[in-house]
Amino acid sequence: MGNNNLEIVTTADGSKTIYNAQVGEHYHSRNGALQESRHVFVNAGLNFFLDANKTDEVSILEVGFGTGLNFLLSADECAERQTLLNYTGIEAYPISAEMMAQTGYDEYSSPELWAAYIASYPDALKKQVKLDHYCNLQIADIKLTDFKTEQRYDIIYFDAFASARQPEMWEQPAISHTVSFLKPGGVFVTYAITGNLKRMLKALGFTIEKVPGAAGKREMLRATKNLTNN
Repeated sequence: MGNNNLEIVTTADGSKTIYNAQVGEHYHSRNGALQESRHVFVNAGLNFFLDANKTDEVSILEVGFGTGLNFLLSADECAERQTLLNYTGIEAYPISAEMMAQTGYDEYSSPELWAAYIASYPDALKKQVKLDHYCNLQIADIKLTDFKTEQRYDIIYFDAFASARQPEMWEQPAISHTVSFLKPGGVFVTYAITGNLKRMLKALGFTIEKVPGAAGKREMLRATKNLTNN
């Protein structure tokens, strides 16, 4: 899937996202990429976890790294909280560094973080890179089903394309594989909520919450892995 299928477009809140013509889907909500990222992932995921757990280090696994917006907002939040962030993104079809630089996300991140991110992005696709005192980043250029690691994460951002476009990402094998990387007590967040997803996560040992959704969506899902699960 080449970058020639991709087009940068402006969403309702003025922030940009990418439209993937091959999949027929936007990388973020057309109702606002920035507000969705802040609401679903940073506030309902990262801040929820950090407010409940007194820690000076947090690890995040993102399924669907895409444009890196969720990462950039999370990295700035962790720097403000003086919390070390170890971030791993999974992205089977990474966008080019040139397209990344055209997203305009420098408006929403600190100048230092943005400069380090753009400079290190190509290397982050091959290995873990240290962007600053509070942030390590690695992007696994691989399909979700092929991702393997011994690491276990505090938070999972599940930001795959919608189930209508990528149904296999929302089925039992993919969800089970994804949450196997989450620590007991860890938090799984996604912009969508369906009966099937709730049932799968409950069966996998999660406590489910319905959370008010980002603009254009009534609800989203947050799930916490029960402490009895390994």
